[in-house]
Amino acid sequence: MSKNTYTADSIQALEGIEHVRMRPSMYIGDVGPRGLHHLVYEVVDNSIDEAMAGHCDTITVTIHEDNSVSVRDNGRGIPVDLHKKEGVSALEVVMTKIGAGGKFDKDSYKVSGGLHGVGVSCVNALSSHLKAEVHRGGKVYVQEYEKGHSLYPVKEDGETTDTGTIVTFKPDHTIFNETVYNYSTLASRMRELSYLNRGLTIITIDERNKDEEGNVLRETFHSEGGLKEFVEFIDGNREALMEDVIYMDGERDGVPVEVAMRYNTSFNENLHSYVNNINTHEGGTHLTGFRRALTRTLKKYADENFNLAKEKVEIVGDDFREGLTAVISVKVMEPQFEGQTKTKLGNSEVSGAVDRIVSEMLTNYLEENPNEAKIIVEKVILAAKARQAAKKAREMVQRKNPMGGSGLPGKLADCSSKDPAESELYIVEGDSAGGTAKQGRDRHFQAILPLRGKILNVEKAMAHRVFENEEIRNIYTALGVTIGTEEDSKALNIEKLRYHKIVIMTDADVDGSHIATLILTFFFRYMKELIENGYIYIAAPPLYMIKKGQRKQYAWNDEERDRIIDEWSEGTGRGVSIQRYKGLGEMNAEQLWETTMSPENRTLRQVTIDNAAEADRVFSMLMGDDVPPRREFIEKNAIYAKIDA
Repeated sequence: MSKNTYTADSIQALEGIEHVRMRPSMYIGDVGPRGLHHLVYEVVDNSIDEAMAGHCDTITVTIHEDNSVSVRDNGRGIPVDLHKKEGVSALEVVMTKIGAGGKFDKDSYKVSGGLHGVGVSCVNALSSHLKAEVHRGGKVYVQEYEKGHSLYPVKEDGETTDTGTIVTFKPDHTIFNETVYNYSTLASRMRELSYLNRGLTIITIDERNKDEEGNVLRETFHSEGGLKEFVEFIDGNREALMEDVIYMDGERDGVPVEVAMRYNTSFNENLHSYVNNINTHEGGTHLTGFRRALTRTLKKYADENFNLAKEKVEIVGDDFREGLTAVISVKVMEPQFEGQTKTKLGNSEVSGAVDRIVSEMLTNYLEENPNEAKIIVEKVILAAKARQAAKKAREMVQRKNPMGGSGLPGKLADCSSKDPAESELYIVEGDSAGGTAKQGRDRHFQAILPLRGKILNVEKAMAHRVFENEEIRNIYTALGVTIGTEEDSKALNIEKLRYHKIVIMTDADVDGSHIATLILTFFFRYMKELIENGYIYIAAPPLYMIKKGQRKQYAWNDEERDRIIDEWSEGTGRGVSIQRYKGLGEMNAEQLWETTMSPENRTLRQVTIDNAAEADRVFSMLMGDDVPPRREFIEKNAIYAKIDA
């Protein structure tokens, strides 16, 4: 091809909407389930901005039977009058122009929740159909769009006594891999938003889910206590060390800060931080300010009021955060995000604002509540002693094995590739499944680590017990990860991670699910970075093998099994034999490769964290000591489970 063909014609000037459709991931993160649910959040963010400005107190999110979604608020309604510059209605500008909206006008919204002002126009661009209905000035105004383009100018459509906006959209199936909404994902985010915006009522409705009387699933989230209630909710399954949640709020340098925190008997640090309602799971300057103030204030109080010398233990920053659940929420006028996922706050002024508010208010709290202060300091001293024990145990994990040469666990059947990007580690239960997997794998890029029996439940164990556990030590050593980075002595160092795919492969029965949950709990509490980077997967072995003569096919669920039988026997079921696999050990090496390990045929489910606070709550409930909430959770979710009759 000639080099001279690079002319003006080669330059594509994409309109805003076209660009969103070509590169959706730039705007909403991805085109999988996360991006699909993000569409709803973008529309809800607009309504929350109305609430934060004091014009709206109820938002209703409805999933319709066809998986379209409506978001309704009782705010002022998007303006519909003529936009002078664009020559069309302001509603059309908001809906079809990237970067249009009231958020850029500082007088309209002091603080806004949306990320980049791309908001609702992106949702419109990625929807096969969207309808905007505005109730304003006693009239109803309507406009519809397809793939981001308006079908007709804004028109009047009746009268009303309400005010507000209703946006109904259907995600475009040509863009998204899946267009089925998960109700619990949406509901847990709406619950979170109701805690972050106290006094706001958010209603979620799922018209696909009806009870015996034909009533649709409906939940109302409303919190008057805000962050205090949020901490109580997250900590619902842990034993609190103090009755009341410590609450602090104030404003410094134009940054409103809200913090709620409470200590419990667990050994985990649980900090959840938000900027303008966005969960900043990578932290940032607001979290740095909080940690600094907490350490300094508690250390000063402990030094002045307790004889720490007799405890013979040095206290460091980490000790003050063990067993702490805290939610930090700040509102920033112009947030600057860094990090790959745009979830790390970079505004330097926020750190000082959080620091000053927390240190002032915490100092006052400790002075006024000496009993609670004593409980906190005792917890911190206990944490320091446990940390020393854990440090010794961690060092044992990281010490090379002088007998094994490479220091890799003896049970590990490693792969020949040294490139982490192509290497996979299968964690399997028991030696028998491990033996089959070793025979069936591709030795070039697949490694096998068999685990003996059930791994330790880390939710109930102190850190040094975790590191003393042989199976867990084997996982650390096999993966090549260590503990401690320059910034944080407890953080996971994944520089020398040897595999970028870590696959949990257990039997498809109840026992197998339990083992998988124990391994996942360990990864969530001790190697969260691996989940956040998308390295953790769960293998899905088939449940059935269907045979007829020389033909055979595998099925992963009952529906698939029935479909194949009907197809092969023309609805009679004759001449078809079915084998049900109870465990991996029932397969031979060839079958295991063909169904579960071969990149061409296998089904791997990537483990992601959509909502850190919700994940934390579910793990502490499922793996903790309290039975009633666990029973309630299982009963509530049993409808989703497939039970072998």
